[in-house]
Amino acid sequence: MNLEVKLMKNILGANDEIATQNRKIFSERGVVVMNLMGSPGSGKTTLLEKTLALLADKIKIAVIEGDLFTAKDAERIERAGVDVIQINTAGGCHLDAPMIQKACAALDLDAIDLLIVENVGNLVCPAEFDIGENFKAVVLSITEGDDKPLKYPLIFKESEVTLLNKIDLLPFTNFDLRAACEDLTTLHPTIKIFETSCTTGAGLGEWAEWLLGKAAR
Repeated sequence: MNLEVKLMKNILGANDEIATQNRKIFSERGVVVMNLMGSPGSGKTTLLEKTLALLADKIKIAVIEGDLFTAKDAERIERAGVDVIQINTAGGCHLDAPMIQKACAALDLDAIDLLIVENVGNLVCPAEFDIGENFKAVVLSITEGDDKPLKYPLIFKESEVTLLNKIDLLPFTNFDLRAACEDLTTLHPTIKIFETSCTTGAGLGEWAEWLLGKAAR
């Protein structure tokens, strides 16, 4: 047991060193970085497509896509007209700082205002690994259930913003919106919450404006 704990400390320590290097480079180049997390099927990629459509003519954006094996999400994002780098983890459940460091070598950071990293679909591991981002955002689909913030507290504690996505499906589920929001603010009192739907467009304008403000700062 002690050996396992020491090993985890070593792994996270090495990751954090490179994350610090990443953050320094991003700051020097004037790049704001968002780590976008959420479960498989929460709607991260569709939300990202809609966000890019709203912001593409206002700021310069690039995307790093994390996935287990395929390039399907990267191909979708590329059609939005932004630079995109695909990282395949070959079964790994998260992106880490060395992966981001390597991917950024293929990007012209001087030509980017906002870098969005879509992490591997997972509510556990991605929150544990600093990649050098400015802030984390987590997408929670209404169809996943309102119990997720308390069942997976770390990712919501670490995230500056939560997007309650697929809000158009709320009438067809037993999702308790008020309870979910109360749990989120209990875990993270200053968390920003957006209720979004990529089908109806609800909340997307407010989300895009908030993100634009983050990139501007």
